Amino acid sequence: MSKSRIARISLLLAAIGLNAAPAFIGTAHAQEKDKAAAAAAAAAEAAKQDTVRPDLFKLVDPAVIKPLMDAKNYAEVESRIKQGEALPTLSAYESFVLNRLRVALGSATNNQPMMTAGLAAVIESGKLSDKERGDFIQALATTYYNNKDYTNAIVWFNRYAKESGDAAKNRQHVLRSYYFNNDFATAKVELQKDLAAKQQSNTAPSMEELQLLANIGAKSKDPATYLVAMENLVKYYPTDDYWLDLLSRTQGKATYSTRFALDVFRLEKAAVSKMAPEEYTEMAELALLAGFPTEAKKAMDAGYALGVLGTGPNADKHRKVRDQANRQAADDSKNIASGEASAKKSKDGTGLVNLGYAYVTMEQFDKGIDLIQQGIAKGGLKNAEDAKLRLGVSYALAGKKDEAIKTLETVTGTDGRNDLARYWILWVNRPATAAK
Repeated sequence: MSKSRIARISLLLAAIGLNAAPAFIGTAHAQEKDKAAAAAAAAAEAAKQDTVRPDLFKLVDPAVIKPLMDAKNYAEVESRIKQGEALPTLSAYESFVLNRLRVALGSATNNQPMMTAGLAAVIESGKLSDKERGDFIQALATTYYNNKDYTNAIVWFNRYAKESGDAAKNRQHVLRSYYFNNDFATAKVELQKDLAAKQQSNTAPSMEELQLLANIGAKSKDPATYLVAMENLVKYYPTDDYWLDLLSRTQGKATYSTRFALDVFRLEKAAVSKMAPEEYTEMAELALLAGFPTEAKKAMDAGYALGVLGTGPNADKHRKVRDQANRQAADDSKNIASGEASAKKSKDGTGLVNLGYAYVTMEQFDKGIDLIQQGIAKGGLKNAEDAKLRLGVSYALAGKKDEAIKTLETVTGTDGRNDLARYWILWVNRPATAAK
């Protein structure tokens, strides 16, 4: 995730009018002996009128300052600011004018301490309208963020949210500031609040929010948080990369059972546009071992159609696996009906479940689903929850969305089965643009 940079500070400063000319007191010069008294009086009057005394105006007159800035004579501008600061009894407005000029100079010379100090002083001057103060607070928060001072960025972004009433405007940068500041715990808590609120209002989280949550999980070595982020990315913004990452991470769980390897391939094949070459052959080999040669044939056919099989150093192996799958699929197609009677006579429903799924792989969905249901009803299954998963997958492949979701939601287990059921629901509910 890149460290997104907010709009250039120079643009923000231009927007808040840092070149505005100060008002000028047009009084005559005081005599030298009365200079201190006159200065004090001028300062008092300036405080009332938001104007500056002649001595200061000569130093900060925009007609003089602008050509100096344009010529990049920054040393002279800084000298004039220092001369202004040395004047006795500066009024609040005169300090305000000098601080605005300090901000402009700090921005032009990339003097961050000068600019941030000037911005903070302008904000606290009491000389800004509510709108102007908000703009200056935004500029100061932006400056800190772009300079990677995330602690101060958080303070000022939050102040902007409080004073403007617009908490959403900079929320993303507040969360990123916590993340970039390595405060992953706070970043996670704050982001989860936002995600919960969006879930409550039935609003989809942004991709950026979910990517940030994934990064928080990765950086803090919190796999559970990472998986939550990936599940939501697959739910709202499915891509091959997100699906592959989600399935890979799920198989990495300590409780995951390797007996679901073929089930993972089934979901992966449905969800992504292209698997790795070795995955097509491995899926086919597992399907052959499980007694589903038509499924094996379809896996190999898909790999060949995509051009990832049949070439390279493993081309001969690909051909052998494909030939085996083709032979066994042809035999299965001829003989499958003969197995129905014996499956129904069996003491348990295992044969019916397997036979039913074999029909599903042949795209005889209604017959296959009916046999699986009969097998579950007959009972005696070694893994009844596995059979429910198989039934839910069959509904999903048949395009029976409601039945698939209803069945898959009942699947339990901590060995990967419940994860797979949940992920199939994500696939069934995938956005229309992601459907193959």
